[in-house]
Amino acid sequence: MSKSALSGSEKKKRKRSWWAILLLVVDYTVKIVAVGTVPENRKTGSSFAWLMLILFVPVLGLPLFLILGSPYVQGRRHRLQGEVNDYVARTWPKHAGKEPDLTDYPGAESIVASNRRLVSFPLAAGRHEKLHGNSEDSVRAMAAAVDKATSEVHVEIYIMAWDQTTDVFFTALADAVKRGVKVRLLFDHIGTRGYPGYKEFLARMTDAGIEWHRMMPIDPLHGRWRRPDLRNHRKLLVVDGVVGFMGSQNMIDSSYLKPKNVELGRRWKDLNIEVTGPIVDSLAAVFAIDWYTETKEKLEFVSRAATEESLSDADGRKAAFQLVPSGPGFPTEPNLRMFVSLMHRAQKSLIITSPYFIPEDSLLGAITTAAYRGVNVELFVSEQADQFMVQHAQRSYYKMLLEAGVKIYLYPKPTVLHAKHFTIDDEISVIGSSNMDMRSFALDYEIMLLGFGEILASELAEVQDGYREVSHLLTADEWELEPWYRKYVDNVMRLTSDIQ
Repeated sequence: MSKSALSGSEKKKRKRSWWAILLLVVDYTVKIVAVGTVPENRKTGSSFAWLMLILFVPVLGLPLFLILGSPYVQGRRHRLQGEVNDYVARTWPKHAGKEPDLTDYPGAESIVASNRRLVSFPLAAGRHEKLHGNSEDSVRAMAAAVDKATSEVHVEIYIMAWDQTTDVFFTALADAVKRGVKVRLLFDHIGTRGYPGYKEFLARMTDAGIEWHRMMPIDPLHGRWRRPDLRNHRKLLVVDGVVGFMGSQNMIDSSYLKPKNVELGRRWKDLNIEVTGPIVDSLAAVFAIDWYTETKEKLEFVSRAATEESLSDADGRKAAFQLVPSGPGFPTEPNLRMFVSLMHRAQKSLIITSPYFIPEDSLLGAITTAAYRGVNVELFVSEQADQFMVQHAQRSYYKMLLEAGVKIYLYPKPTVLHAKHFTIDDEISVIGSSNMDMRSFALDYEIMLLGFGEILASELAEVQDGYREVSHLLTADEWELEPWYRKYVDNVMRLTSDIQ
């Protein structure tokens, strides 16, 4: 070999060494910068999860953090939400009468005031007409309400499909259009598009004269782009501004049309509430806000709901309500704050139903503290969730809950208990679309209804009694027998819970 050839080999080695040093410097620079910047304005759990991903798998963790890691949502949607919040705060007094009295609920006034400050919506009177816990019956009830529509129908539901179960509802919408009723419909783009018959669904709605729009669309070819992890998870129906439905149920067959679900016999069990009276104005306002966000069309807000004075209370169903929306436009996480405040108020009982229970630290503290104070705390969850990571992350909290004295009821598989509600001391109720996880508190647009009154609470208690009759009560001794490898997976998934 010549000296020149040997010299060339040495040059290549040196070049590779410099590249290795450069990569090492970049790697450590990224990690050092991440340690000092990731925790800014971010909760400890979320910070730790992102840092674990960035430090151990930087090639994956850094790009994901840059795309999804912001604790707040900026840009057009954030700006619009702020403008709308200000508008609602300024104009609502023109539509709303005197707020209901809460002297029978000590401590509740401050929680309502906090909600009002965070989301602008007032406490309003209303009638709880009925709870709908059977999916097919709920669809028929909504269709029946649409059949009575004379002016407009507003539908906003996360997942939708025109299938055998929901045909009665969409047929009612089509018939309403034929009567001259204006039908506006919103569905989440990513949430809906993955289900069978999506293109046919859109075509059938167009042919029926339904004015539909996708929420949170991702359509780069037409200039529509946003963070891919955001969802509009709300479920609501408003008919003529007079009657409203909301809850946990999507407008799709309870099998979600998946062959595997049909094979396993897996069904989703939900709960919706039907209301009338001034509280319907709040539901109408949420729809108007989301419609404007997606279409830039401003809907004239004219209250058509029955006044408080005209609401019948012969059966005790008249009550005080407050609608609490949340989502990326609300960086203060109003639902989480309301949940925690109410749970700290509990004196006798706290009964929770949540399909995806991955509590933030303050929520976990409120629940376990209530149990330590002697409050009867019960938690209803699915024996087996439909999502692997969520199921195992949820299980990682069972030991702490059981040690505090929380009764954990496992709703039997293959059914997925998808209802989202809780009651406090048999007199305060919360029901809606929000799970008890950080996704629902920060990244998903949600709505929850806060209600005061023994009738609603007692009917929710009857629903919970039904869950209890068929569920398995998990004991601490039973939990200790869980195999170590399953608990290991639980704990690993818990580390990712704040970024799922």
